[in-house]
Amino acid sequence: MKLCDEELKEGHRDTLRRGNASPHPAGGWRHDVYVVVFEADTPAGKAFDVGLLVAILTSVVVVLLESVDEVRAAYGFPLRVAEWFFTLLFTAEYALRLLCVRRPAHYARSFFGVIDLLSILPTFLSLVIPGAQQLLTIRALRLLRLFRIFKLTRFLTEAEALLVSVRSAWSKITVFIATVVILVVIVGSAMSLIEGSGVFNRGPLTDAAGEPIVDDAGAPVIGDRPTPGFDSIPSSMYWAIVTMSTVGYGDIAPVTVPGKAVASLLILIGYSLIIVPTGVLSAEIAGRRRAAEAEAEAEISQDPPDACLRCGRTLPPDAAFCHACGHPVVEKGHG
Repeated sequence: MKLCDEELKEGHRDTLRRGNASPHPAGGWRHDVYVVVFEADTPAGKAFDVGLLVAILTSVVVVLLESVDEVRAAYGFPLRVAEWFFTLLFTAEYALRLLCVRRPAHYARSFFGVIDLLSILPTFLSLVIPGAQQLLTIRALRLLRLFRIFKLTRFLTEAEALLVSVRSAWSKITVFIATVVILVVIVGSAMSLIEGSGVFNRGPLTDAAGEPIVDDAGAPVIGDRPTPGFDSIPSSMYWAIVTMSTVGYGDIAPVTVPGKAVASLLILIGYSLIIVPTGVLSAEIAGRRRAAEAEAEAEISQDPPDACLRCGRTLPPDAAFCHACGHPVVEKGHG
C-alpha cells in the first residue's frame, strides 16, 4: 500500500513536470488566446492564420515596392504609413504570443520567435538609426510561416531524405567539385595566355580613345592586342566559370580562334557536368528507397533481402555481407 502511494505521488510529479514543460497554458484568458494564436484546427485559429497570412504577404509587397526608387518617390508617404501599420500589427501579434505561452523566454529563443522579433525591429531602429529600415527585407523570412499555416511540414520529410542522400554521396560530390575547380584553374591560366597576352591577336594598335597608333613615317604600329577582361588569371577563371555554367553574361568574350575553340569546348563540358551530380544523387536516392523497400520486405517475409539494407546494392542469393559496403545480410528467420 505504501509502495502504491509512492507510485501515485511520483506519477503526479511526472504529470506536473510534463505540464510545466508544455507551452500550452493551464487555463483562463491565456488559454483562449493560445488556442486562437497557435492552434489552427479551430475556426478562430484558422481565421487568425488567414488574416496573418494576408498581412505577411501585403507587408512583403510593401517592402518590395519601397525598394523601387520611382515608386518610393511617388508613393513614399502611403508606403511609410503601411510599413508602420504592419509593424505595429506584428508587434501586437508578437506580444500576444509571448503573453499566452507558458514560458515566454522559450518562445522568444525559438526559430519563429527570433524571426518575429527581427521583422519588427528595423522600423523602430529607424527612429534612432537612419537607414535601418533597409533591414525590413528580413520581414520576408516571415513567409516561412506558410509551412505552419498550410501544414506543409510533412513535405519536409522529402527534403530531409534529399539531405541524407547528399551527405551519403558527399565524397563523390567533393571529388566532382575538386575536378571542376582544377579545370577552371587550368582553363583560366590558358585563356590568360591565349587572350590576355595578345600573341594570337596581332594587328594595328590603338590608343585609349580608339585612334590608331602610327609611327614617325605615318604607318600603323603592329603589335600584340590583349583581349579586354583576360588581363589576369582570376578574371580569366571568372570567365571560365560563367562559360562552364552556360550562363554567358557576355561581359568578357574571346576574339581569337584558339580562344573561341577553348570556349566552345568548355560549353560542351559544362553541359556534360550537369549530368554528374544529378546522376550521383539520383543513384543515392534510388538506392536508399530500394534499401527501405528491401528492409520492409525482409521484416515481413523474414527471408534474406535481395538488396543491401544500407546502400541498396543488389546482392547474390548466398551473400552474407554486402560486397559494396560490408553491411551484414539479414539471416533467414531473423528480423
